[in-house]
Amino acid sequence: MVLSVELGELIRLGMASAEAEALMEDAASRQSMSAGECWAWISREVLKPAHSFALHRYLYEQIFANWDDGQGPPPAWTPPPGYVETTNIHRFMRDLELSSYAELHAWSLANRECFWERLIDYMGICFSEPYSRIRDPESGVEAPGWLADARLNIVDSCFGGDEDAPAVVYQPEGQPLQRLSYGELRALTERVAGSLKKLGIGVGDAVAIDMPMTVESIAIYLGIVKVGAAVVGIADSFVPVEIETRLRLGGAKAVFTQDLIGRGARRLPLYEKVVEAGAPPAVVLPCDDDLAVSLREGDMGWEEFLEDEREADSVPRPPEDWVNILFSSGTTGDPKAIPWTQTTPLKCAGDGWLHHDIRPGDVIAWPTSLGWMMGPWLIYASLINRATIALSYSAPTGRAFGRFVRDAQVSMLGVVPSLVKIWRSSGCMEGLDWSGIKAFSSTGEGSNSEDMLYLMMLAGYKPVIEYCGGTEIGGGYITGTVVQPASPATFSTPALGVDVHIVDDQGEGADKGELFIVPPSIGLSDSLIGGDHLEVYFDETPTGPEGEGLRRHGDEMERLGGGYFRAHGRVDDTMNLNGIKVSSSEIERVAATVEGVHEVAAIAVPPAGGGPKELVLYAVLEEGMELSSRALKMRLQRSIRDQLSSLFIVEDAVPVESLPRTASNKVMRRVLRREYAEGREG
Repeated sequence: MVLSVELGELIRLGMASAEAEALMEDAASRQSMSAGECWAWISREVLKPAHSFALHRYLYEQIFANWDDGQGPPPAWTPPPGYVETTNIHRFMRDLELSSYAELHAWSLANRECFWERLIDYMGICFSEPYSRIRDPESGVEAPGWLADARLNIVDSCFGGDEDAPAVVYQPEGQPLQRLSYGELRALTERVAGSLKKLGIGVGDAVAIDMPMTVESIAIYLGIVKVGAAVVGIADSFVPVEIETRLRLGGAKAVFTQDLIGRGARRLPLYEKVVEAGAPPAVVLPCDDDLAVSLREGDMGWEEFLEDEREADSVPRPPEDWVNILFSSGTTGDPKAIPWTQTTPLKCAGDGWLHHDIRPGDVIAWPTSLGWMMGPWLIYASLINRATIALSYSAPTGRAFGRFVRDAQVSMLGVVPSLVKIWRSSGCMEGLDWSGIKAFSSTGEGSNSEDMLYLMMLAGYKPVIEYCGGTEIGGGYITGTVVQPASPATFSTPALGVDVHIVDDQGEGADKGELFIVPPSIGLSDSLIGGDHLEVYFDETPTGPEGEGLRRHGDEMERLGGGYFRAHGRVDDTMNLNGIKVSSSEIERVAATVEGVHEVAAIAVPPAGGGPKELVLYAVLEEGMELSSRALKMRLQRSIRDQLSSLFIVEDAVPVESLPRTASNKVMRRVLRREYAEGREG
């Protein structure tokens, strides 16, 4: 290809004139390269993180200006020569004598039981009594009965790493990096388990954790599961009424919490909220050196709880026993309470091993909490694969977190897209050496392609594994890999061992529509607390192309060229504007490109007198930007008209300081719809 760029534009965007001239000369001698080869060369050998993102974006867009989307979206990263052969997926392919990833995925669907059996063996899962069959042949796909007749405690599989190897590297605010070895984490976990037994906690009980992600919370989590109890995960951001709901639904007999939550120099109450929620007996850890609150009768401090050196053997249990109770993002009524069984961690760790290529010695960071599924996912995906968990106690929005990523030599960094948007807006991560990162992963909400290209740039172009799933899956159903080219904000494959089917409004197969999962797969939930699992996930679902039963998930997905996919948000966030169906995420993607706009949430609301729904946009403006509602509306309308359709009329634009979000950082559009309706009535 001919690299069609202008010397003056390269210089204007920050490239030194000598460097720009050398690039033009070198490019002229490489005209036989394809666009993909040209970008691979420039991104690896020419562009540096120190160059402006505007320069990176300009070259990316120029190189792929005439790209044929039929072959898939343009790649921002391709595996360098020799890289694929080092991966876990390639090991799987080699052992099966398969020559391509496509063959491996097809094999994983045609041989689901053998797929999981081999993966369990690769990860070294420990059993006190082996399974007789990987899956009970008498069970249906709604409740498959994995690991028939086995007994295990999944915590035992979390300590396969060398006793002296780091299990956790962490950094409290204002302190140096600290490390806890596998041996030290095991000892702390056993002390927690022994102390829990002393309190009478055992098999079948539930114990809540409502505290930040710390070294202690990891040991507490593992200790609860070790004695045969289940963890009730509660996000530390919740207000008392939400805490009470989750304690009640989970049936918690006790709760672990902190006195306060540290936010830089600020200290926010946490124990106070737990008490207001009417919590059961609490074990309270200090945010700083000493407890800063007085405890109610029956509660105890962390040191009192751990007063004795105690050891506790793991309690073996059937695979279907619960280890965790997590919650969906409910905004009205009770949220769905979703139990994880002992097989769910196999999905977490399996996705980590395969799609994120986690190996012994890797360092995995993912800003999260135990109230969101990525908290336990991080524990299992890291420890079962003998890697190191990286925990920064600083807010992930600031440069201190970026320095932690550098100093801890993080090799896989997980993000939510809104976090990357903050980094790009502030530039707080620029100028840091993130060369230790070998991959990113992004989940929790829809991605913006420019933000993901920016994220790749920060580490000198490493792949972003787009990863979409849910609490009721224990991981992802659609994802990326490190053996396929990575294109910003797109997925390259359904997860290994998982098949999907996209249908239109008539239930027919389509390239864009509602996505259904083709069960069975380890990780898929088979029960709900206080809800009808079959009704929620299987009632009135269409059938697949071979007549197979499908499982509802609720995402809208589009199949692209080359086997890639793009997410369009939840089906219930799809709107019909002037007879045209469009997802809120598609509107938001375009609206967010407007100058001065930081992020947008799109909702459709019925007009006051009834009739077709109208488009309303809530917008967070960039710092220092001031726009009236009318001026904002005009800018947004122009962008949507030019990039989507003139039939999409913006009825109202509402500037706001922030958007309401769930604990897992998803925008709560239902809250905005309710607030808008109430404001209009008022």
